[in-house]
Amino acid sequence: MEGTSRHRTEPQTSIHGSGGVSRREFLRLSGLTAFSVAGVGFLAACGPASQGTSSGSDGSDSSGSGSEVLGDGKTMRVGMEAAYAPYNWQATESSDTTIPIQNVDGAYADGYDVQIAKKIADKLGMDPVAVKMNFSGLIDALNNGQIDIICAGMSATEERRKSIDFSDAYFTGGFGLLVQKGSKYASATSLEDFSGASVLGQKDTNLDYIIDDIPGVNHLTPVDSVPAQFSQLTQGTCDAITFNTENTKGILKAYPDLVVVPFAEGKGFTEVATVNAGLKKGQDKILAKVNEVIDAISDDEKQKLWNDCMDRQPS
Repeated sequence: MEGTSRHRTEPQTSIHGSGGVSRREFLRLSGLTAFSVAGVGFLAACGPASQGTSSGSDGSDSSGSGSEVLGDGKTMRVGMEAAYAPYNWQATESSDTTIPIQNVDGAYADGYDVQIAKKIADKLGMDPVAVKMNFSGLIDALNNGQIDIICAGMSATEERRKSIDFSDAYFTGGFGLLVQKGSKYASATSLEDFSGASVLGQKDTNLDYIIDDIPGVNHLTPVDSVPAQFSQLTQGTCDAITFNTENTKGILKAYPDLVVVPFAEGKGFTEVATVNAGLKKGQDKILAKVNEVIDAISDDEKQKLWNDCMDRQPS
């Protein structure tokens, strides 16, 4: 939703969480809904960390608050993992929905984050390229001039706002638990039912922090990526893993032996998580343009973009 970490450093905000608002003040995102009429929909899961880090150019910042130029004004370098479908993933062929991955020869990036980045680049009159790197390195890469913008399922937490600026949210989501079919927890209806259970999250993300909402939980040492969470659960080394509920359809298709815990109303996780684009501090005019792009995307268009990404994401 990270990275980055996608993802954060403080446990008291939503996953990619929204800065300045305590967890208990968030409206509850119930069920498995992706988008509501009010625009509540996606989450930012805090995505898995992909391999490799960017060695992008030094790219000193030329876009202070008085400038309307991002980076070199020509190529918009978008930091992401390219390994967290449906938000972003690596593809082998170019298409209308992809952008090249600058630091991986012959590779392309696709996903919901990519569609938003394409719209931003179009507004700025730039050509977007992805820069693939670990989620945890995105903020440093932005401040070091290796990338120009972050679109990687990242939430604007209070802690992250100390380092970079964030756009308005371009989607919002929620959290749940996954267990294996036949598990004694498969029919659980509340977080309290997981007292004593071993639950696994993703490092440096709210997928890990929210575990502490479970009374008496055995909070396992988090792993570096979402795929690693699924691997541990399918191997039986944990009782449950946290996940982003807006990903339910794709997850259950890819992992038919897993089930979503059917929490009763008000008995599951109450946090929601916004996903925001990240920019280096002091680029106020660029940030305003980015927000114009996001604000112009209707809820219906967001939903269609999301559904299309869900349909074509790699299995």
